[in-house]
Amino acid sequence: MKPAKIFRQYIWIINTLKAYRRLSFEQLCAKWISDDVAEGNPLQRSSFNRHRDAILDMFGIIIDCEPRTYKYYISNPEVLSDDSIGRWLFSTLAVHGVLADSAAVKERLVLESVPTGEQYLDIIIRAIRSDRRLRLGYQKFNAEGYVKTVCPYALKLFHQRWYMLARNDDGQMRIYALDRMTSLETTEETFEMPADFSPQAYFSEYFGVLTDGTPMAHVVIRAHKWTPNYLRTLPLHHSQRELQSTDSYTDFSFDIRPTSDFLGQLLSQGSGIEVLEPAELRQKMRDLLAESLKRY
Repeated sequence: MKPAKIFRQYIWIINTLKAYRRLSFEQLCAKWISDDVAEGNPLQRSSFNRHRDAILDMFGIIIDCEPRTYKYYISNPEVLSDDSIGRWLFSTLAVHGVLADSAAVKERLVLESVPTGEQYLDIIIRAIRSDRRLRLGYQKFNAEGYVKTVCPYALKLFHQRWYMLARNDDGQMRIYALDRMTSLETTEETFEMPADFSPQAYFSEYFGVLTDGTPMAHVVIRAHKWTPNYLRTLPLHHSQRELQSTDSYTDFSFDIRPTSDFLGQLLSQGSGIEVLEPAELRQKMRDLLAESLKRY
């Protein structure tokens, strides 16, 4: 069976158990046939068990069976709502499956550009897996290019660009955009990844990829018009909290390092966002807006 068809079966099982919470194997089989998942072929128990194992390995999703009712369910649904690679991979494959089924209406689908720099992903992932140092050619905007050997720690996708977090020979952590790499190769040199290093923890106090040591702050913003619903459905940061709401605005708080990535995101909302606290950040936003007005 082609990998694409197998992935679509994985996604179907996950989505069906998400929707119905608990299903016996017989109920699952009936829906499998009803939805024509495998061109009329029934779901075999041996195949289902193999799919369960693959779903655990690929997405980290555990499908358990309740002993009393013999019904299957997802016992760790939280993995489908966090920012893990399993959640991202599940979402990507789910969308891929929908689009594959929509080839006949492709002219009526309007998509964003795909992430750039993907040609280097395989090399970086292999280096991360084997703890190999990478030699990269890099060209910053408006700067001379250079070649450097680094220790790859992690990958992050942000605003349709891939970034690599790496430690250089000076022991400094640096971010490299994959679309600004001019060359990349794996070396024979190895490095030791610190046992207590967590990429999720490293980025947890930031929005985006800029990690410049900006001091932590308790940021309070006021969202006007339609903006509160956007923030509720797609929070900017895991520390986001809703403080109070009226008919005309809602206040949200963040415990975050307010870098230019974060401020740029707030500015992108135009008049829908107003920074209330801290005072110095409110003034900084005012200065940025004043500078923008000079362009007009």
